[in-house]
Amino acid sequence: MKPHIMGEGEPAAGPAPTTLTDIVFPGATNHHGTLFGGAGLSAMDRVAFVAATRHGRVPFVTASCERVEFKKPAHVGDIVSFIAKPVRAGRRSLTVEVEMVAESIVAGERHSCTRGAFHMVAAPDPVLGTEWSLPPLATSHAAPPPDKVRMADVVFADQANSSGTMFGGDAIAFMTKAAFVAASRRSRRLAVLVCSERLDFHHPIRVGAIVEAVARVASTGRSSMKVEVELWSEHLLSGERSQTAKGLFVMVAVDGSHRPAPVFPDEFDSGQS
Repeated sequence: MKPHIMGEGEPAAGPAPTTLTDIVFPGATNHHGTLFGGAGLSAMDRVAFVAATRHGRVPFVTASCERVEFKKPAHVGDIVSFIAKPVRAGRRSLTVEVEMVAESIVAGERHSCTRGAFHMVAAPDPVLGTEWSLPPLATSHAAPPPDKVRMADVVFADQANSSGTMFGGDAIAFMTKAAFVAASRRSRRLAVLVCSERLDFHHPIRVGAIVEAVARVASTGRSSMKVEVELWSEHLLSGERSQTAKGLFVMVAVDGSHRPAPVFPDEFDSGQS
């Protein structure tokens, strides 16, 4: 088994909780206009898989889940974050706790929608031997910077091109979504994409890899924001990370009439006009 190779963009004191972030679009809602429970449960299972793989660096399957109760809904337009953290490790089993949090873009209010425990089972390569067991849980990790958005997911076959690598359009969509979340949180308004000033692809992303977007607002104008987004790929089993793309997106805050609106100042923008 190859050692976990840390890369830039990953905390040095052990992996932080893994977060999958998305937006509630109408196509993912039920007849009440809230996030469909099956869509939420699917995302919780996906992020549990990523968190488990980052811990054990072996293939995992979901054995069961429990205590998943939807207490509050996520509405259309909300940002939803699925936060996964391994909480108990056995010899070949791992329990991952996942919380789903909804966030109102304009108000900035956050509430917990549900929390559940996912029991994952490791399926290591036979060459590791019958005595192999999962490593103990990390005791600490470095807190991510508050001004950055980190979004992780897994690349599946329906996102691949004919070469078996992530389709460029899906990669751009993922990066743009991260830019939207960063800009909307910065301005506490809806943000729209005006242009991409620059977008460079360095390495392909294979199917089955973990993909992570790291976004931050680099500068602000009256209503515009320039958002830097890095796209990282991470090998499931080795943990080796590489920066696969980097882009600069210009987002504009808009009001209820979809007209440009001022970006509100906050603690991340002291001294900027």
